[in-house]
Amino acid sequence: MNATEMWHAFCAGDPTLANAPHEAWAFGCEPDLLAKLVLRGQKTATTSSYPLYALENEPLPQVGEYNIILDGNDKAICITKTTKVYRTLFKNVSARHAYLEGEGDRSLAYWRKVHQAFFTDELAEVKLDFTPELEVVCEEFEVVFS
Repeated sequence: MNATEMWHAFCAGDPTLANAPHEAWAFGCEPDLLAKLVLRGQKTATTSSYPLYALENEPLPQVGEYNIILDGNDKAICITKTTKVYRTLFKNVSARHAYLEGEGDRSLAYWRKVHQAFFTDELAEVKLDFTPELEVVCEEFEVVFS
């Protein structure tokens, strides 16, 4: 099922949702694995680089928005609803948030290792450097349809 088909199936249960804010996207790193973790309920959070929102003039995620999570082949896996959004520095991301991300052993040390590598590569593409002072956007969500 593609994103449009999944959105229509979701809205069939409540037609008032048809115009609700929503986006379809895949996780930038290991989209298939991360989509499966979301579907299983193990991954209920994600983190993105704030400077990229500013560079692309893109609005930050908002509580109440819906996201159609895609796999690496753009197949719709599930729909999530954003429940919490906040900005913090990379170095201040909590062990709780790392656990909610659901990856690896779910520790803060693991989270820092993989996210530092991811953000370093991502920022290099736009000629920015990673530092622990990087401002990040932390988002929490729940699966509402699969």
